[in-house]
Amino acid sequence: MRNIVKSVSALARAVLKTCVAASLACSMAVSAEAKASNPKFAAIVVDANTGKTLYSQDADAPRYPASLTKMMTLYLVFEALSSGKIDKSTLVPISKRAASMAPTKLGTPAGSSITIETAILGLVTKSANDAACATGEFLGGSEDRFAQMMTAKARQLGMRNTTFRNASGLPNPGQVTTARDMAILGMALREHFPKYYGYFSTRSFQYGRSRLANHNKLLGRVAGVDGIKTGYTAKSGFNLVSSVSMDGKKLITVVLGGKSGGSRDAQVTQLIGKFLPKASGRSEGPMVALAKIFKGKKAVEANTAAQTAYAEPEAGASAEEVDPVIVAAIPAKKPHQVIVPLTSDEDGSASADVDPVTTAAVAAEPEPTGNGVWVIQIAAADSEAGALKILDGAKAKGGKALSYATPFTQEVQKGSATLYRARFKGFDTKVAAWNACKALKKSNIGCYALNN
Repeated sequence: MRNIVKSVSALARAVLKTCVAASLACSMAVSAEAKASNPKFAAIVVDANTGKTLYSQDADAPRYPASLTKMMTLYLVFEALSSGKIDKSTLVPISKRAASMAPTKLGTPAGSSITIETAILGLVTKSANDAACATGEFLGGSEDRFAQMMTAKARQLGMRNTTFRNASGLPNPGQVTTARDMAILGMALREHFPKYYGYFSTRSFQYGRSRLANHNKLLGRVAGVDGIKTGYTAKSGFNLVSSVSMDGKKLITVVLGGKSGGSRDAQVTQLIGKFLPKASGRSEGPMVALAKIFKGKKAVEANTAAQTAYAEPEAGASAEEVDPVIVAAIPAKKPHQVIVPLTSDEDGSASADVDPVTTAAVAAEPEPTGNGVWVIQIAAADSEAGALKILDGAKAKGGKALSYATPFTQEVQKGSATLYRARFKGFDTKVAAWNACKALKKSNIGCYALNN
């Protein structure tokens, strides 16, 4: 009997091994066949807590974004709301050009207007092309100029392979993106605008006599899905950027070029089911950094360090060895170079004067008491002495804004390397921390404010 059991067990293991091998081979064959039969397909899954790429296929290959374009349109809308330039009740005029946009659209007649909030809801649910065009014209002066602003913003966020030509995503051969760039934008929207990100979970909204449903069918059907955007044109195929947040885990899943809305949704659902259990439940801070472009060198595009002003790459990792969703190289021979965020001028050009995440107009307020919970970080060094030296230099240049702040270092482990973050604490409010950052940026010292 014992020999029989051993024989059966051995047979079972052999069969299992064969099945696994066959399954893997079959999976690879199906993947290859799918790629060959659908050259538009591209996908990526990113852990939005750590920036780690969990899955990718042709993630850097050029693709047409279609209505995923409206994610960037909304980014600039949210930025304008955050800065106080507009509010939700601000009226957006509908031009003849906007009214003439191809469906899908709200159908608002030329000469009338809609509020900014209606435009937002029209974009996230109906994917309204007339609302997108009108919003672009309103914020940019013209849609072409707005597209320049969109492209400039894409560069600041680290979207190196994306160019926008319009605000809607209607076909234009020069309007291209990648799955990886769309993942970056998806993370940036959630990180930079938590106050407005909830719009992406809108299931439907009432417009006139019609109730307009969200095109994202995963909302309410797949646990944890909280946005973001669908897109389709004949040349792009069916696109979807999906955000998931569950039990502290966060994923950004992008599928481009699906053959149908149903198959695309099924692919995204499958990817979520497979990789959400593998995602980290611990946030390491913002994944999308805004960085100064150093001439002849790559800029920091995103980071894996908790609440840092710039990325701290794994020890020994070169620019080519690090996933660009996570980090690009800090300039050679300047491992602790401080990064200054960019913003875009109205004409779409880049400048390094204002942090686009914190462009809200701020009124003067009392000096910090030194007892506040807000902290700013300016850099990281490979020794505590180095971090303290950075702090001393910054203190001398920060002037009044840092007069009540207390310098301190924080030791962190990155792989086999130990780094020391250079920080100031004691700011009473976020505005006080921002003002300190603004003072430091005048001396080309970048910083990042966080609530400790």
